[in-house]
Amino acid sequence: MSAFQVPWSDYMPALESALGNTLEYTALSFVGAAALGLGVAVLRLGPSRLLRIPAAVYTEVFKNVPLLAIIFLTYFGLASAGVTLSVFQAGCLSLIVFYAAYLSEIFRAAIAGIHDGQREAGAALGMSRTAVYLRVVLPQALRLALPGTNTMLVDLLKSTSLLVTISAAELMSEARLITSETFRALEVYGVISVVYFLLCYPLSQLLLWLERRIKAGKPLTISRRRRLATARALLATAEAES
Repeated sequence: MSAFQVPWSDYMPALESALGNTLEYTALSFVGAAALGLGVAVLRLGPSRLLRIPAAVYTEVFKNVPLLAIIFLTYFGLASAGVTLSVFQAGCLSLIVFYAAYLSEIFRAAIAGIHDGQREAGAALGMSRTAVYLRVVLPQALRLALPGTNTMLVDLLKSTSLLVTISAAELMSEARLITSETFRALEVYGVISVVYFLLCYPLSQLLLWLERRIKAGKPLTISRRRRLATARALLATAEAES
């Protein structure tokens, strides 16, 4: 049986739109999941038991419920209860609440891994508790959390394919439509799998490169590079004068 009989040129506009939707789901859901996950992690490490318990319950519930079930609950379940969400809203919300649970565990472990001496040193310098948290603890914790966070981002990108169950117009949904028209399932899903690989592999390598640069202490922003250059110049001047 010959391959490559699907008229791909006829489907390119729809595939490009589906690719854009996939990337949009990924970007918005990851930002939302990271923000929610960080908030849950902070609550779990906080002094208030009334906040720690609900945060812990949230984490355990969404860690142990399949993403597919969450998608159905968000799109079909809420609609039966009178809360109607669009496909895009339901898809993003499902991905956010699911991955926020995992990211909260990653962030919690990273924050807890910062030695108490760092906090004590910040307090000794006259910094407030909030300033110590934002300027001392979180930057170091985010560096520790980077490997796990990168893994979750790539996994989230792949998990957008599950939104095919609610016809979210992403890559897998478009693949299903093409298959229903051409009856070339092997070719269509094979090509879509290659597209996912071409998205995920470069992203994972880019994140790995970023992780290595951060661990090596390389400045990533222009402002930090300028501050580092100024500090080196001042140090060189001081050494020359001495």
